[in-house]
Amino acid sequence: MSRPIGNTRLKAARVAAGYNSQQALADAITSDAPQLGIRGLAVGVRQVRRWESDNPPWPQPDIRRVLTHLLGQEAEDLGFTAPWGSGQHPGGQTRPTSTARSLPGTRLATVPTQSVSITQPISVGANFEAVTRSHRYLYWSVAPATLHPAILEHARLGCALLPETVEPARHRLAAALAESYLLAGRIEFFDLRQPDQAGDTLLRALQAAGEADDPLLGSAILAHTAFIPGWAGEREAAVERMVAARTYARRGPASAEFHAWLDAVEAECETRCGNTRTALNLISHAEDILTAGSEHTTPVWMDWFGSARLAAFKGNTQLKAGRIPQARETLQQVLEDLPPESAKQRTVVLGDLAAVAAADGNPQEACHYAGQALDQLAATWYATGMDRVREVRRTLAPWQNEQCVRDFDDRLYDWGTTVSALQR
Repeated sequence: MSRPIGNTRLKAARVAAGYNSQQALADAITSDAPQLGIRGLAVGVRQVRRWESDNPPWPQPDIRRVLTHLLGQEAEDLGFTAPWGSGQHPGGQTRPTSTARSLPGTRLATVPTQSVSITQPISVGANFEAVTRSHRYLYWSVAPATLHPAILEHARLGCALLPETVEPARHRLAAALAESYLLAGRIEFFDLRQPDQAGDTLLRALQAAGEADDPLLGSAILAHTAFIPGWAGEREAAVERMVAARTYARRGPASAEFHAWLDAVEAECETRCGNTRTALNLISHAEDILTAGSEHTTPVWMDWFGSARLAAFKGNTQLKAGRIPQARETLQQVLEDLPPESAKQRTVVLGDLAAVAAADGNPQEACHYAGQALDQLAATWYATGMDRVREVRRTLAPWQNEQCVRDFDDRLYDWGTTVSALQR
């Protein structure tokens, strides 16, 4: 007799509650959320399908609240496993690693029975946050494959500490935990080009941000999740996630820089989906926002954006739109304005300048910029930068027999670069 496939608990509860299709449950969640005081929540059938799979992701706090309201059962009883240590698998078997139970009011994490009475000192939040802050600084200089495991281990520590921590330290620890998972997700997506893994990590980041009740962190995480479908050309999914990100941003004191970054993210997604006119309009709006400014300050953890980064977005979009002279002017200015610590972004800009030269029929200049990008990649690896270099090489196919292109191939496919790229 074959074993039932998927999360049969949720499916059985859905059908028992009268929702005969996954779409019906998705519609019910979306329509009932406002009645519970939850605004801007939208769930699609694709999400419900993931919940009914063999390994359902742990729903975010607002969705858990609506689900339990509609189906009359707690999330664990619906076949979900808390990613921070629940003692049950979706199928119902007990994990052999520990005996655990949920703490009252703590749905994000569980702790072993013998640890229920343990309470961490009030300093635990600040101490955990200090390590998270150090990882944020190290990201700009340490090899991503080296830093990434350390960040994940730090996040696991945070998951273990969270059930043992009380307010006000708990809020601070949860926010730092969300930032750690966000950084890990950024590395997986931009540095290591692992979009599926990044999606799972960013979901954990969103759950931690929910425990911290930090809407700006939630907005930043949601915007990062939009990159995943956006880069895959799935515009509808990307736009939906950006709507959610903007909704969360309205709930917090978002600065002008934060709102401009949201425009830049959406512009990047639109560019990847071939809508360069829409993208350029978004970038123009972002420039206006930065010029106008606001009374709110940008969060300290948002160290990946500024006017030079916005201009880099703009130059890439101008390139994709075929506005070659404008793209060259924009990108050359970006190269001058980037601070020294922006080594990773520098590889992207050099790659785009190489693409501009190739589009202008100048293979020698293209190879020059692409070679500079390889020099930078040798010092600071960045998968997104290497993607740009490879794109340039494909555009150089009409000149592949010219000496400058052959010399570039020798650089691109030398032993060190080839092995390094395959390793990563």
